[in-house]
Amino acid sequence: MDLQLNGKVALVTGSTAGIGLEIARRLAAEGADVVICGRTETKLATVAAAIGARGVLADPSTAEGAATLVEAVPAVDILVNNLGIYEAKPFDDITDDDWRRFFEINVLSGARLARAYFSGMLERDWGRVIFVASESAVMVPADMIHYGMTKTAQLAISRGLAGLTKGTNVTVNTVLPGTTRSDGIVDFLKSVAADPNAPSKELERAFFAKDRPTSLIQRMIEPEEIASLVAYVASPLSSATNGAALRVDGGITPTIL
Repeated sequence: MDLQLNGKVALVTGSTAGIGLEIARRLAAEGADVVICGRTETKLATVAAAIGARGVLADPSTAEGAATLVEAVPAVDILVNNLGIYEAKPFDDITDDDWRRFFEINVLSGARLARAYFSGMLERDWGRVIFVASESAVMVPADMIHYGMTKTAQLAISRGLAGLTKGTNVTVNTVLPGTTRSDGIVDFLKSVAADPNAPSKELERAFFAKDRPTSLIQRMIEPEEIASLVAYVASPLSSATNGAALRVDGGITPTIL
C-alpha cells in the first residue's frame, strides 16, 4: 500500500530508540523527509544515518530545546510527539519534583511543538499531529499514577486541538500503545516483579499474568507494530480519522473509547 508520504516533512521526538525510532524508520521507508532529535550527538548522528533521517541536537522537554528544534525545522507536515518517560513508583513516594518532571517531559514537550507547528498546518490546510500516549491514559496503573496522569493529559490536548481543525485537512489523533518492548523494559519488569532475578521470558509472563491480566495477546507489543499504525495515521489515507484515541494495546483496554 502506498501511504502517499513522499516529500512530507515528519518530525518524530523521542526517536533515537524504541517506539520513536521505529516510527521514524517506517516514515522514512514510506518516503517522508524525517527529522529526529536527541540529546547525545554521537547517538543521534548514528541513528539518523542508519535510517536516512536528519538529526537535530535538541531536547524538546525544555523550552530552550524546543526553540532550538523549531528554529532548525520551521515547518513540518507531520508531528509525532513520542518523547516520554515512565517508571513504577508507590504513590506516597512520588515527590513534587517527580510530578513536575513527568509533566514537563511527557506533556509540555508535545504541547510546545504543537503550539509551534499547528497554525502552519492550518494555513497550508494539511497536517498531522499524533500524540503517542498509552493505555495507562484510561487504565491508570496504581503504581504509575504520575505517568498515567501525563498520558490522560495528552488525550485532552489531542482532542482539544482536533476541535480546532474543523473543516480543514489537518487531523490530530492519539495512539495508545500497550506495554511495548524497549531497551529499558527488562529493568522495568524487574522493578515490579516478585522475583527480579527470574529470566526475562519469565518476567514477561509473570508481568502479564499479574499486572496486565486483561491483555488479549499476553505478550509485549513490538515497536514495529506501533509504527505501522502511526504511519497510517500520518498518511493522507487516514483523512477521516480525527480526534480519535486509537488503541494498539493488545486488547488490554476492555472498555470502548
